[in-house]
Amino acid sequence: MRYGLRILILMVVAFVVMLPESAYAQLDASALARAQRNGMDTSLGGVNPFANVEGQEGEEQQVDSTLIRRIRKPLESYYFNDSIRALPNFMWNVDRDMNNVNIMPLDTTLSNWRIDYPYFLKGVGDMTLGGLGQSTLPFNYFDRPNSPDFEFSQSYDSYTYRMDNVPFYNSKTPYLNITYLESGQKRYREEHFEITTAHNVSPTTGFNVSYKARGTKGLYDWQRTSNHNLSVAFSHTGKRYSIHAAYINNRIKQRENGGVVGVWAVADTTYEHPSGVPMKLASAQAENSYRNNSFFVKQAYALPLQPVTDYDFSLAGLTAIYFGHIFEYNSWSKLYTDKYATFTNERGSINDAGEYVPTTGEYYDDWYISPIESRDSIRERVISNKFFVDAQPWDRNGAIGRLGGGVGVDMYGYSQFALADYASGEYNTVKQTAWYAYGAVSGKIKRFADWGADVKFYPSGYRGGDLAINAYLTLSAKFRGHPVVLSGRFSQLRQSPSYWQENLFSNHFVWFNSFKKEDETRFEVALEIPDWALELKAWQGVVSNKIYYDTRSRVAQSNSAISLTSLYAKKDFRLGGLHLDHRVLLQWSTNQEVIPVPLCSAYLSYYYEFWVEKKKVLRMQIGVDGRFNTSYYAPSYNPALAVFYNQRDVELGNYPYLDAFVTAKWKRMRIFLKYQHLNNGLFGNGQYFTVTGHPQNPGMFKMGLSWGFYD
Repeated sequence: MRYGLRILILMVVAFVVMLPESAYAQLDASALARAQRNGMDTSLGGVNPFANVEGQEGEEQQVDSTLIRRIRKPLESYYFNDSIRALPNFMWNVDRDMNNVNIMPLDTTLSNWRIDYPYFLKGVGDMTLGGLGQSTLPFNYFDRPNSPDFEFSQSYDSYTYRMDNVPFYNSKTPYLNITYLESGQKRYREEHFEITTAHNVSPTTGFNVSYKARGTKGLYDWQRTSNHNLSVAFSHTGKRYSIHAAYINNRIKQRENGGVVGVWAVADTTYEHPSGVPMKLASAQAENSYRNNSFFVKQAYALPLQPVTDYDFSLAGLTAIYFGHIFEYNSWSKLYTDKYATFTNERGSINDAGEYVPTTGEYYDDWYISPIESRDSIRERVISNKFFVDAQPWDRNGAIGRLGGGVGVDMYGYSQFALADYASGEYNTVKQTAWYAYGAVSGKIKRFADWGADVKFYPSGYRGGDLAINAYLTLSAKFRGHPVVLSGRFSQLRQSPSYWQENLFSNHFVWFNSFKKEDETRFEVALEIPDWALELKAWQGVVSNKIYYDTRSRVAQSNSAISLTSLYAKKDFRLGGLHLDHRVLLQWSTNQEVIPVPLCSAYLSYYYEFWVEKKKVLRMQIGVDGRFNTSYYAPSYNPALAVFYNQRDVELGNYPYLDAFVTAKWKRMRIFLKYQHLNNGLFGNGQYFTVTGHPQNPGMFKMGLSWGFYD
C-alpha cells in the first residue's frame, strides 16, 4: 500500500514538473505576443518570480518524493505598477468612492524629520492654539476642510485617522517603526509616541496597526491636551479580488483656557513661568472630550473580458470590469463642560489720568440651560453604503483608461439634548437619509498627459440638489533633460449647510437657521520641476452664500460673492551641503470680514547637511527653521463650539518664530535635538500668536528618536 502511494506521488510530481513546458507549448500566439509587448520575461523562470528553482537548465533535478513545495504567488494586483512592486516596503490610502488607491512613500529620511508638528508639513502650515494635539486651521484657504460631516472635529484633521488617510502597507519583510519625542519639564511636558507595525502573510495579503499618542501637559494654565489615534487595517490585493478593511478609534481631550485676558499679558509683561499668564477660562475648568469609532470595508472583484494567462502579470493591461461595494460606519461624539466663572483683565481700560483700570468679565454672554455649569453633549453617526462599477475599456494606460460610476446612500443620525429632554434624560435623535449617484472617467495619452473628471449628485431629499464636479489635466514633458509637470484642476461645489449649522441647542448657543446652499468654484494651476526643487501653484476661487462664524461666534451667512486668490511658491537652493528652503504663500480676499487671510505667510529653513565620517554611516543636519505671517485680523477660537470665528478687535502678525535644530540619521535610527522659539524675548514685537488670544509656546528644548525595523 505504501509502495503504491509513493508511486502515485511520483507520478503527480512528474506531471507538475512537466506541466509548464506543455502549457508553454500550447500557449496561444496572441497571449505570448501580449506578454512580450508588455516587456515581461516569457521564459519559464519569469512566470513566477517567487518560485524557488534550483540547478541549471538541462540538468537532471533531484525531486523529493515526500514533499511538494507550494509555489508562492507574486503581487499581481492591478493597483501597483512594476516600479512600486520593486520597493521593499510601500504604503497607500484608499479612495472613498471608486476603485483607486493613492501610493504614499515611507518617509525614513531626514528631509522633514525636524518638523515634529504634523500641521506644519504641508505648505506654510496651520495657525494653532499653541500646544501639540490642539486645534489648528490651515493658513491657505484652499487647504481648509469643507466637508459637512461633524465640523466640530475638523480642527483636528491633521491628527485623526479617517477612511481616506488610513495607511495600508505591503512589506516583503516585517516592518516596525517606533517614534518618541518629548520636550520641557516633566510637569509641563509635550510628548509624542508613535508605533506602526506591518506584516504580510503573503505578497498580496497583509495587516498593520498604527497608534499615535500626542499631547501636552501645558506650559500655560489649563492647557493639558491628549490626542490618541488608532487604526487597525487589513488588505488583500489579489489579481482579481481586493478588500480593504480598517477599524479606527480617535480620542481627544482638550482643556480650554479661552486664551489670554489681553495681548499685553504676552507682549508687554514678563512672568516667571508661562503658567502665570492669566487666562479667561482657567478657573471655569472648561474641557472638550471627543470620541470617534469608525469601521469600513471596501471590496472589488474584477471580471476580465479577455483570456488571462500566466504571462499576464496583472489585469491592468486587459479589458476588464470591476464590481465593488463600500460600507462605512462613522460615529463622533463631543462633550463640553465648564463652570461659571469670571476673569479679571488688569488692563481692561484706561482712565482720564492715563492709568490702567482692571475690569471683570464673563467669557460667554448667555447661559440658556444652567447658570452654574455646562454639560453639552452632541453625537453624529453616519452609515454609508455604495455600489460601483469600474470599466476598463482597453487598459489602464489607454486614452480612456477608466470609466465608472455608482450609487450610494448615507443614513445620518444627529443626537443632542433639547430643553425638554433634560427631564427624561434621553437624547433627541434626528434621522436623515441622503441618496446620490456618481461617475468618473480618466485616461492617459501616451506618457505625456493624464486626465480625469468626476461628478456626484444628490437628486432629492436630504441634501437634495447638492452637486460636486471635479476635473484635472496633468501634462508631463522634459526641459533640457529635466522632468516638468504642469497640472490644472477645476471644481464646482454646491453644498447644503451642515445639520449643526442650522440646529444647535446648548448652554451657551442656541439657533435654528435655514441657510441657502453654498456655491464655490475653484481653479488651480501647478508647475513642478523636481530636479530644480521648484513648485509653483495658483488658486482662484469664487464662493457665494458663505457660511461662517461671526464676531460673536454665531453662525452666519454672507449674501455676497467673495473672490479668493492664492499664490504659492516653493524653491529650495543647494550649495554643496548648504540648503536654503523657501515656501511662500500670498493671499487676497475681497471680504476680510467673512474670510480673513494674511497677505503673506512664509516658512524658511536654512541648514547644512553632511556626512560625519568617511564610511557614510552617520548623516547630520544643523540649521534654523522660521515661520512668519503679516499682520491681519486673525481668527479666534470658541471652546464651547470648537470652531474658529472671526474677530475685528486686534490685528496680529509680523512676528518671526524661529527654531534651531540638529538632526541625524544613523542606519535606521533618526535623532533630533531642537530649541523651539529660539528668539523668544530676543527680538520681534512679542505678539507670538497665530490665533487671537492663544499664544504659541515660549522657548523650550526638544529631543526625540525614530527607529525602524524591517526584519
